[in-house]
Amino acid sequence: MAISLSVVLLLAVVLVVLMRGGSMKPGPTIVAVLFGFFLASTGIAPDINRFLNSIADTISSIKF
Repeated sequence: MAISLSVVLLLAVVLVVLMRGGSMKPGPTIVAVLFGFFLASTGIAPDINRFLNSIADTISSIKF
């Protein structure tokens, strides 16, 4: 839960930065948000979640 909330906040910040920087206009930003919202309710959502969790586990296991 903590990882998914962190990812949501990170992606929200990225969208705001892109929008404020002029790289992304409000229309495409809204489309990106709605795409993510509706993608979360599809059958592929658990696979995406497992993939992102495995990436997070891999990153956390890297020793510096």
